[in-house]
This record gives sequence, structure tokens and C-alpha cells, in this order.
Amino acid sequence: MAIRRPPAQDCARTSIGRKTPVTDKIKPATSQMAREIAEQPEALAQTLDDLLPRRGEIADLGRTTKRLLFIARGSSDNASVVARYLGEVHAGLAGALAAPSVANLYAAEVDLDGVLAISVSQSGSTQEIVDATDWARRMGARTLAVTNVEDSPLAQSADLALITRAGRELAVPATKTFTTQVAALTVAIDALAREKGILDAAFAQVPAQAESMINTDPDVLDEMVAALSQTDEVLTSGRGITFGITLEAALKLEETCLRPVRGLSYADLKHGPMAIVDAQLATLLVAAGEGPTLPGLIGLAEQIRGTGSPVLGLGGNEAFRAACDLAVPGPDLPEAVAPICLPIPAQLLVERLARALGLDPDAPRGLK
Repeated sequence: MAIRRPPAQDCARTSIGRKTPVTDKIKPATSQMAREIAEQPEALAQTLDDLLPRRGEIADLGRTTKRLLFIARGSSDNASVVARYLGEVHAGLAGALAAPSVANLYAAEVDLDGVLAISVSQSGSTQEIVDATDWARRMGARTLAVTNVEDSPLAQSADLALITRAGRELAVPATKTFTTQVAALTVAIDALAREKGILDAAFAQVPAQAESMINTDPDVLDEMVAALSQTDEVLTSGRGITFGITLEAALKLEETCLRPVRGLSYADLKHGPMAIVDAQLATLLVAAGEGPTLPGLIGLAEQIRGTGSPVLGLGGNEAFRAACDLAVPGPDLPEAVAPICLPIPAQLLVERLARALGLDPDAPRGLK
């Protein structure tokens, strides 16, 4: 799969209208996190080249599947949220996120006949995930692993293992391992779909679209950094197939920039939490460039701007970006495949914000 390098995309820009001026431009990145962000087009190309030909194996494993159960933690859990929505929308299979404590602490007896348990772990060595996978098999499920380490315990214990080709990740925040996980899960869901081949053209565009995301306008990212650096209160919101990317953006801001962040579906946001949104809080909205959730997110951006909260947008269409104070485009991909590349602008933003705050993006406090 050839990687094409399109020109950097134009980005919508408006004044944020805050009290303090926009900070000076952030110095060019030298962090390990930034280097690994830049490796994603090649990592995605290699992962898709390896896994797309294995859709037949995945389909055979899931031939009798009636439900999907995703077993994961952290960023892998956010990747699984994407896959859960995609499984229901694209493959027509009901899905759920597992609670590993049900298996590992309560040792509950649960009928998992007809279930495909999909376990996701970057290292493949998180004991809680390995144990929950073994439990799912004992309860009658077939098991599929998604991991970046071929000889890991998780890969060895599953009925079938999909190995992402991200290479070793040295920075603590997951970047290339996250997007390759989303790619692997998207391939797995596509293999289970009744209609075959409808995402193939989009898969072919992923590496080039990842490259275009890495070329996101740095000046707009600097303005977003300035807005986020003026507050300790941040909200992220989205909905539908890309909602897992909303949660991942929140996690990255928390662990890398030490910002307490709430990640909420805009449907949940309107049921109470909207009361906390004001000029002291910055809002980050995440959207695909198409799909049924986009009109609601445009309306949400307009509503939040009315509270005085600065609205930052990732992705969406021109109308979405115009409704935000500051926004950058997402990938030019259909909604089902966009989550593979949509995290990249968020990763770039978080890495720049961490350095602007005097933090080390490679080694967040308390993590390893």
C-alpha cells in the first residue's frame, strides 16, 4: 500500500476572544512522543497490509457469532468503544465492553455461547486482560486478540491473534499503538460484516490521510494550545462511531497535560452536565467529516459558544469548523474508517500543550 503525501490541509481559524493574548509559537517538537506520532503513516500501512488479507480467518472464527464482547483497559478501551459502535452499525452485531472484575474478582458464571470476545492490549501482557480472556473462553466464547507484541501471553492464549505493526513504543502516551489498534479492530469488524469490500477503497487511503493529519496547521494548533493553557477545566464531547476518539483525547489531556477532563457524549452532556459549561471551561469537540451525528455536533458547538466557553474542533465539515472558535480538519475518510486517523490532530495538540506547560510528554507523572 503506497503512502501518498498530500499537501497540508487548510484549517479554519477564528479569534478565541480570551483575556490573555495567544502564546508565542511552540518550538519544533523534539520529544519521543512527537517522533512516534510521525511514524503512524508507515505503521498503519504495514498493519493494514498484514491484516486485510486475514479477513477470511477472522470471518471463519466469527461465523457463529451473535454478540461481541470487548476486553480492554485505558487507551485500548477507547479503541474498543470505536469498534463496539462500528460492530453494531457496520456488522449488525450487538456489542458490549466487558467489566474484567466480573471475571477476575467475582468469577461469575456467564453464558457466553455465541460470543466473540475481542481482547485488546498494546503489550499483550496485562494480566487482568489475559485472565479475563481465559475466563471468556471457559464461558463458551471464541477469542480474538489485538496486540502489538507477537509472542505476548495474550497473543498465545487467544484463538486468533491480530498483531499490529507499530514497532516498539518508547513514549508512555499511546499514539501509534492506539491508531494501529483502531485499524486492526476496524479490519476485524469489516471481516464480520455481511456486505464485503465496501470499505476497501477507504482502507487504501488511510496512510495518505494519516500523513495529511501529521501536516495539520501548526499555527492553529498553537492557538488551541493558548486557549487550553488558560484554563484547568476542559470538556471533550462527540458521539457515535468517533466517540471513542473523544474519550481518547480526554485521556491524553489528563495523563500527558495533567488536565482534569470529562469526555461525554453530546447526548449525555445535554442531560445535566451542560450546566457546568461556562467561560472558565474550554470545550474540545471531535467529529467525523460525515454521518448522522454531525448536525447535532454543529448545534452543540453553537450552543456552547453562547455560554462563553471557547470551542475547539477536530474534524467535521466546513459548517462544523465554522461553528467552532478554532478548528482543524480531520481525515477525508468515511465515518466508519475516519477514527483510524482522527486521533492524530489530538495527539499533536496534546504533545504541544504538554511542552508549553513545561511538562515532559514522554513520561507523564506517575505512569510508566
